Amino acid sequence: MAHPKRKISKTRRDKRRTHQKLSEKQLATCPTTDTVHRYHYAYVVDGDLYHKGKLAIKNYTSVA
Repeated sequence: MAHPKRKISKTRRDKRRTHQKLSEKQLATCPTTDTVHRYHYAYVVDGDLYHKGKLAIKNYTSVA
């Protein structure tokens, strides 16, 4: 098995991990319903499921 020849310092390890962070999700406003939702996701408004500003399923109920 491969083993490191020298111990990696905490500073060096943490420098490598600086880019592993969460970013904020992009939000959009629907032009037809004026609701805020995530880009490229379907969203529920008053029991109806919308996707790309169009009604996808009327009287939608979640399975999970």
